[in-house]
Amino acid sequence: MAQLTMIQAITNALDNALEKDENTLIFGQDVGLTGGVFRATQGLQAKYGEERVFDTPLAESGIGGLAVGLAFENFKPIPEIQFFGFVFETMDAIADQMSRTRYRTGGTRTMPITIRSPFGGGVHAPESHSDSLEGLIAQLPGIKVVIPSNPYDAKGLLLASIEDNDPVIFLEHMKLYRSFKEEVPEEYYTVPLGKAKVVQEGSDVSIVTYGSMVHEALKVAKQLQEEGISVEVIDLRTVSPIDVETIVVSVEKTGRLVVVQEAQRQAGVASTIMAEMAERKRAILALKAPIGRVSAPDSIYPFMLAENDWLPSIQTITDKVKEVFNFDKEAQ
Repeated sequence: MAQLTMIQAITNALDNALEKDENTLIFGQDVGLTGGVFRATQGLQAKYGEERVFDTPLAESGIGGLAVGLAFENFKPIPEIQFFGFVFETMDAIADQMSRTRYRTGGTRTMPITIRSPFGGGVHAPESHSDSLEGLIAQLPGIKVVIPSNPYDAKGLLLASIEDNDPVIFLEHMKLYRSFKEEVPEEYYTVPLGKAKVVQEGSDVSIVTYGSMVHEALKVAKQLQEEGISVEVIDLRTVSPIDVETIVVSVEKTGRLVVVQEAQRQAGVASTIMAEMAERKRAILALKAPIGRVSAPDSIYPFMLAENDWLPSIQTITDKVKEVFNFDKEAQ
């Protein structure tokens, strides 16, 4: 196995997909000769040709419409939206076409489209580049939303997304692209969609999170272990649909839950998780304390000089975990 960064794992996955199925196509702004703004598709046009890996005009609405048309013609489109903050230009194709096709056609047609797009803060990007908009798409029935936190999952989840006959939004956190390496098999493999992963087991508090915040949560868990607090960390990996069952099992064990997201409090999927856990048939009766939530504030994403103060931090996560951990003890 090779030691790969997340961006290298994504490139490897795309290479595997193009090699496996000649109907797989990659297109978007600068994805051809240039290899994309982050070089995720570097070398693929030279290997597979301009008819399978090609540039489009700077028009997200056209990229979305092209993907829908190609899917109807039995292709497997993998369009790239250069930054997810620009997804609004293609929302008609996503919300009104891709998501409804299986239902509209009585199950006779599918939309095997995987839209890749970078997002996420902490990289000092310009305005509209870092916004976490996954919650908007997660509210649309018929669309899966996948957010990997590491290179191994990035490759396996991307290949599983491409195999899926329904549309998938595959979001790649920019801060994780080249931040670390791990072993990734060179051969073709998949990681199941819709299945969360317990990345660290614990007994006192459960943290449920995704994307870049997984790594912040693990740092908190390590720090609190030294203080005698055992933290379980769950990486959602797929934020729509949410793997409710894995979270319930964890909460029934720890009795306490903190949900962490980079998105604003009113955005992301934290509120959905909290609502699910608060239902009687889920985990409400297992909770020893109110559910905690850590998020960015409900404001527009700030300019780059202020983003480190705006994003959730190790300290804010730590404070919330301690608050939840101590709730029932202080009440006694």
